Amino acid sequence: MQETALKHPLNLEGVVIGKVVDFDPDSEQLHPFNFTADNTALVPEVLADTAVFSDWITTELTKANARYGIGGYDEHRTIYARSAHFDRDEEPRRLHLGIDIWGPAGTKVYNFHDAVVHSFKFNDHFGDYGATIILKYEINGQVFHALYGHLSLNSLSGLQVGQKVAKGAAFATFGIPEENGYWPPHLHFQLIFNLYTAKGDYPGVCQFSQKSSYLLNSPDPSVILKHTFKGALI
Repeated sequence: MQETALKHPLNLEGVVIGKVVDFDPDSEQLHPFNFTADNTALVPEVLADTAVFSDWITTELTKANARYGIGGYDEHRTIYARSAHFDRDEEPRRLHLGIDIWGPAGTKVYNFHDAVVHSFKFNDHFGDYGATIILKYEINGQVFHALYGHLSLNSLSGLQVGQKVAKGAAFATFGIPEENGYWPPHLHFQLIFNLYTAKGDYPGVCQFSQKSSYLLNSPDPSVILKHTFKGALI
């Protein structure tokens, strides 16, 4: 997730961006996760059982002395073979379009800038987002969205479309597997320019053959997350 020489499509010049989760860059570190075919530890027996997969994540974080794991943008992931949700007859979906922050269920999620609720939904299928919130932002005259997936069901309680969410508000929490699409607890964080007709949902994983168009519409979220993780995000 290194900064590229290319100009990021989001113009955040002069804007103070807030945190997405609690993190102290002076005392904490991040653990980078790799979910490509290179990670031979993630055998099918691990991925098929959410409890076993969750234990694997927790063990890796404990060994690294890290509260959070991170990674995934533009990553070709083999782990999606665990769910038919990502299968297509012509080509399965395997390319990840957001960044995942892996950590304990109940972890607070904060809004990084003033926004309004665009939509929300409980995407209740094995491998799906589970509880999902999409916030709409307008910064420096540019409108875009952030999708927050794999949340707790309680995060959806009392929400209304158009509701204002202030910068710094703790508006959601990481969900348990039964609420988050049956994944180890984590946050899927994705930026999206055009949602088209989508509400409470938008692909977080695409077919590799459609990589270019999807990445143009979902730019690298590290431009936001670097303000949370400081020098720990590399």
